[in-house]
Formats: sequence, C-alpha cells, structure tokens
Amino acid sequence: MFRLIVSAIVFVGCHFGSALVGQETAKSQPEAVVPPRVFSEPMVARVELRLTIGEKEVDLIEKGDLVTVLEEREKSFLIRTFRGIKGAIEKANLVTLAESVETYDELIVANPKVGRLRTLRAGAHWARGSTDKALADFDEAIQLGYDTANAFSSRALFLTASGEYEKAIEDFGRAIEKGDHSEATLVNRAAAYLQMNEVDLAIADYDAAIKLNDKNAGVIQQRATAYKVKGDLEKAIADFTRAIELSPAFIPATMGRGYVYFQKGDHAKAIEDFSRVIELNGRAAVAFNNRGYNYQQIGKYKEAIADFNRAIELTPDYALAHQNRAWVLAVCKDESLRNPTEAVASATKACELNEYNDLSDLAALAASHAAANQFDVAIGLQEKIVERAPEPQKPLAAKILELYKDKKPFDPELSNVANLEKPVSIEK
Repeated sequence: MFRLIVSAIVFVGCHFGSALVGQETAKSQPEAVVPPRVFSEPMVARVELRLTIGEKEVDLIEKGDLVTVLEEREKSFLIRTFRGIKGAIEKANLVTLAESVETYDELIVANPKVGRLRTLRAGAHWARGSTDKALADFDEAIQLGYDTANAFSSRALFLTASGEYEKAIEDFGRAIEKGDHSEATLVNRAAAYLQMNEVDLAIADYDAAIKLNDKNAGVIQQRATAYKVKGDLEKAIADFTRAIELSPAFIPATMGRGYVYFQKGDHAKAIEDFSRVIELNGRAAVAFNNRGYNYQQIGKYKEAIADFNRAIELTPDYALAHQNRAWVLAVCKDESLRNPTEAVASATKACELNEYNDLSDLAALAASHAAANQFDVAIGLQEKIVERAPEPQKPLAAKILELYKDKKPFDPELSNVANLEKPVSIEK
C-alpha cells in the first residue's frame, strides 16, 4: 500500500483491460459536465483498469472493485478509488450496483472459493431487490471460510433491513467476538435491540459507542430515543439537549426533545422546540402539526388552526393533521373559531385516508357531526366506536355515546383525544 496526495487527476480509457492515458494539462479540452445526478451508492468496475500519470501507475482498479463517483461528465465519470486516488473513467467501464450481478457472476465462476466475492455480489443482489439471493450469498461466503468480523457485521445489516432482528443481533455479536468493537457495529446492534424491545441492552450498546466517540450527535440522539421508549424522560431530554449542543441544526434531536416535553406536559417548551424545527425547515409538516397540537393544549386555538392548516397545505394527505384540525373546529372553547361544517370535512378526509380503520378519526367525525347538531349520524358512528374499542376504552366511548343520545355535543373535559405525530423511527 502506498500513500499519495490525491490532488492529481488521472484518466482511464474505455478499452476493456489495461489503459494508459496521459495526465490532464491546462491545455486539455475540458469535457462537458452533464446536469448533476446524485450517486447514493458506489459503482462497480466491469474490467481491470490501471490509473496512470505518464509512465507511472498510481492505482489499479480490479474487476468488481467499488468506486465512488464524484461527478458525471458527458462521456465519463470522475471517480475516487478506495485508496483515495481520483480519475476519469469512461462510462462503459462502470455499472451501477444493481447492474453488477453479472460481473460478479463471472468473477465467482473464475474464483469459486473466494468468499469475499459473494459478499460483493450480495450487495448487488440487494440493490436489485433480490433479498433472498443476497442473504444466500452471505451464507455461502461464510461457509467458504470468509468468516471475518466484516462478513458478520455486513450480513447483520442485511438481516436487520429484512426484519430478522434476532439473527442480526447474533451476527453483530459474532462480529464483536472477532474484534469489531467499532462504533457503527455497536450502534447498529443497539437499533436491532430496540426493534426487539430490548431497551436496556440497546442503551448498553449506545453507552459503549458513546464512550468511543462522545461527539456523535446522531448516536446520542438515538440513545435519547431509547430512554424515551424506556420512559426515562429526564435522561431522554438530557441526551437530546446534548445532541443539540453538538449539532444545533440537527432536526431529529430537536423534534425528539419537543415530543418528550409534550409527554411531560410542558407545552411551552414543546412549542419552542417545534418552532425551532420550523425555522430550520419551513416545510416540516410534522413540526407544524405537533406545534399546533401544543398550541391547542394551552388554549391558543387560532394558532393551532393555522398550524394544522399549514401542515395540510404542505402534505395534503396528512391524516393526523386533518383529524386534529377537525377536533379544534368542532369543540374548541372559542365559539368564534368553531366551524362544524369544516370539522366534518376534515374528519371525513382523515377517515378516508385511513380507510375508516382509525378509531380516533371516527371519534373526531362523530364529534364533528354532533357539533353540527347531526346527532343521528354522530350516534351511528359512536356505536361503531363502542363496538370496536379496546376494553379499557369502552366505558369512555359509551359515556360519549350517551351524550350524543341526549343531543349534547362532545365534552372536551372527558378526554384528551387528539394526538401528536409519533416520534421519528429509530435509525437503523
């Protein structure tokens, strides 16, 4: 292995095999750059390619090697090899990960005992959507003796993405036994533990990862989420706050802390956090919905309606925002803001979006019809809610039904029926 400053740009020709092309100079005709395209995954070399400057070979790209695309040009890609060398590769020499299965097939036929090649083909199968083939390749690679820590940790990621969390945890454990004590492996196993609801084990892994790097805001935010799931809200707030200190523009941490403040009933602080998210991203529909709900809790109904309206404007099919808007328009204490007709429309939209399967949507629709003095409709809807409600909720549902039978509207004091959006999913 050699080290090289990577400012030089080298070129590789389109011939399938070795290529030798001179170094670019100031007199070279620049190649047109096509409109930018985001490359979220590496590309794969179809053939062996030698990167040279003059007579000197500076890097070798073997068939099947992964390269990072930095820029797309008219006829070539500007790439960086895994050693950090930059070069221009003609497009015919590279394929996307999903297109590289056949390249790895050829390599495996020529080298049937090389397990590492199967792990590379596994990634290609995964990119193509062939989950079973990807996992089968990992299994074969390990059976062939390619049982490195990386093989187990990589297979564990695929298993996690497939929802096989127990097997993934086992593989992460094997990787750790083989010496992989990296932050990434600990964090990924913690995420799998959370999916299994093994919260304490997840927190232990986050603790170990944070000891390795206590400046990673993302990992601290994930541990905060684990504390929230556990119900330790003070520790959750402390971790979210630390993540925000490390990365002030880190939206997931601010969103997460706002949600925990809501859980604690501190609506003013929740509003501050959701407002900060909106400052960072003015199109964050969830933040508008959540802030609107907290405004509703402190009696700022006008502000709540404005936020729900904005959430719906940004995301027209946002069922929860439609439901929350319906509740405010149907039952808020400020009569000047009540609008039963609009409430019925919003609640109906929420029900349609969730195919009338969400009891909270149905409850909002029943309350809206009651607010519009359409008690026969409200009674019919509420009877369905009583039938379908879980046992702990049936008494309250029955009490609301009696209100409608007595031709009385929903009483907001009975329960706190609207909901905030659920917290962001755990990153895998």
